[in-house]
Amino acid sequence: MYLLKNSVGRKIIMSVTGFTMLTFVIVHLVGNASIYDGPDGINTYAAALHHNSTFLLAVRLTLLGFCSLHVFFGTLLTLRNNAAKPQGYAVNKSLSATFASKNMIWTGLLVAVFIIYHLLHFTFQVTNPEISAFKHLDAKGRHDVFTMIVLSFRHLFIALAYVCGVGILGLHLSHGIQSSIQTVGLNSRKIFPFILKSGMILWIIIFLGFSSFPIAILTGIFK
Repeated sequence: MYLLKNSVGRKIIMSVTGFTMLTFVIVHLVGNASIYDGPDGINTYAAALHHNSTFLLAVRLTLLGFCSLHVFFGTLLTLRNNAAKPQGYAVNKSLSATFASKNMIWTGLLVAVFIIYHLLHFTFQVTNPEISAFKHLDAKGRHDVFTMIVLSFRHLFIALAYVCGVGILGLHLSHGIQSSIQTVGLNSRKIFPFILKSGMILWIIIFLGFSSFPIAILTGIFK
């Protein structure tokens, strides 16, 4: 209980939950990259996930719990920092203020909205039921996830929503990593520039990786 009430403990919880969700994002990106193998690639990947439904449910519940903790303690830390001094989100004096560091609470809220939309769109498939993979099967009798993705990202609004969403996600994660590493004390002047660059590189990888899917479909690479 002391860990939950202490500011350092709260930052540690933020770091652990943040790195866990970052790991999921990277694994999710790698899995989604199977779309470049065509319909069989992404449909095989989706079928493998759903054949392990118990494991998939456990992962989703764990992520939901971690995400809830992350949002809760992130909000508490932001309110505390704003009340005490205008330093921003879990950042000490050695960290130069950046757009990401000054807007973590807002990028976090936008990421939450994007995640909810993503779940409704591709996981529960309720926003565009006419192209739901639950209703269409491929030649091997599997849910046709490939066709659902292609038909979704042919819509300009949906494609732009995902490009903007993953851009904000990458921006949030880039500073979150920097802040988390600082929490464990790795914030010397020699190490921090490397951390700063690593966060930026990660943001670029996440943004380019995820946004490549809607862009490739919108431009006609996938049909």
